[in-house]
Amino acid sequence: MTNKDTNSQSGIKSTWTDSLSKNQKPDGKALLAHLRTVHQYHTGFTETCASTCRDKTGRNSYEWLAEIVPDIDGIRVLDLACGSGPLLKILYDRNKNLKLKGVDMCPEELAIAKGRLPEGAVDLFELKAQNLTAINDNSIDVVLCHWALTLMNPITPVLNEIRRVLSPGGRFAALVNGPMNAAPGYSDVHNLIYGYVQAKLPKYGEIDLGDPRIRSTDSLGHLAREVFPEAKVTVETSVVSMKGPVSEVAETAAGFFYASLILPPETHKIMLSELSNLLVVSKQSRDFKKQGRFAMPINRLLITKQ
Repeated sequence: MTNKDTNSQSGIKSTWTDSLSKNQKPDGKALLAHLRTVHQYHTGFTETCASTCRDKTGRNSYEWLAEIVPDIDGIRVLDLACGSGPLLKILYDRNKNLKLKGVDMCPEELAIAKGRLPEGAVDLFELKAQNLTAINDNSIDVVLCHWALTLMNPITPVLNEIRRVLSPGGRFAALVNGPMNAAPGYSDVHNLIYGYVQAKLPKYGEIDLGDPRIRSTDSLGHLAREVFPEAKVTVETSVVSMKGPVSEVAETAAGFFYASLILPPETHKIMLSELSNLLVVSKQSRDFKKQGRFAMPINRLLITKQ
């Protein structure tokens, strides 16, 4: 039986989950291995989830983040942890004269990004965010990071590398989790999914992916100011949501949570059924017409280098 078969039958397993099952704290290498495993077997899932939810003006989180980039020919943009390339595609379609680079540690994701953009439209590199060896000092005008900063540990070397590659006056913008209470019902969804996961791995939650400081608005701003002491730092909060057939909404919502991917298929199915009941808009409708709604809080961190 291959590793892929094992993961499909029992949920994602890795050295990171093995450490949790033994009541040990996983190290940075275990985290990287876990993230690679997730993206190997669920390539492109982040895009599928994030592109579906929109704010009250109709923007998804990629589009909100892309607004940071000035629509000026020649602007040099780095998409850090670019994944399957949706943000790069948005920027290219808006202005084909931007100078685009993308970095990711997962070759499977980079292959999708390469295939969706014309040859020569973007330079792609397989690198870790803590060591951007292919990017020169002061060579980037805007660094963007969509929902990946939350997963990075150690985080300080990442921020140091961003500061190094940014030009004077350059901007760094990251899309991360917002405060749970900003979106109605979000904490209930989180607690339901984590409840199922913690029945399998009790330490999950106490120990989570990445640096916990990124998950709090206050600590995120404080961390940014530590690494960029002279910079202007702002954190904006918004809410994105989706509505549709409740079973589809539940499945997509669960996809926002890396934790759900470690559940075995049968447990995952049971969890989705309970999640559907939580997200259903009206319990009076017939089953095939039942609609669901999911709302999620997001933060946009913006740092302007002095």
